[in-house]
Amino acid sequence: MALVKAAQSMIAAGKVNVPVLEITQAADVGMGSFYNHFDSKEELFEAAVVDVLDSYGAVLDQLTSAIEDPAAVFACSFRLTGRFFRERPQESRILLANAGALLSADRGLAPRALRDINAAVTAGRFHVEDPERSLAVAAGALLGLGYLLQSQPDRDAVATADAVTEDVLRLLGMSAEDARQICALPLPDMAFQE
Repeated sequence: MALVKAAQSMIAAGKVNVPVLEITQAADVGMGSFYNHFDSKEELFEAAVVDVLDSYGAVLDQLTSAIEDPAAVFACSFRLTGRFFRERPQESRILLANAGALLSADRGLAPRALRDINAAVTAGRFHVEDPERSLAVAAGALLGLGYLLQSQPDRDAVATADAVTEDVLRLLGMSAEDARQICALPLPDMAFQE
């Protein structure tokens, strides 16, 4: 939907205090169209963030669908997301500008990551007492990674994402050797995901 895309562009540009008229002009739709779909600008911006989280979460599900080890699914998703910060700057800025949504949304990345953490605990791959607390730690590491890559454009995103993933896997109870092996696995190709 044009309104959601326009809102995403504005969020990514840090323009969240714009009037509804500016959003509708950017979307090339009338004011009536806006109010047919949304009650407020805040509702539109929330929908824009959820759309990014849902879309990217669905891509991760698709890319990891053939991986059987739940710890490897989690690691693959984390590593890919680290790369996402460089390869998809607009969506990355939206994610970083709405950090709370990353952890608290009932759709998107958080429920998928919690699903993968729980599956890895059940499989004996992760050793954590509180999966939700572990999700908070992983989300914090992911946001920190995003801010680091954003603030240091010359930093090697691939090496940094993989190193942070290894750190997170160790925090989830994996041995350093197991974490290193999982992070050395080949990743699915994200090139087709635009």
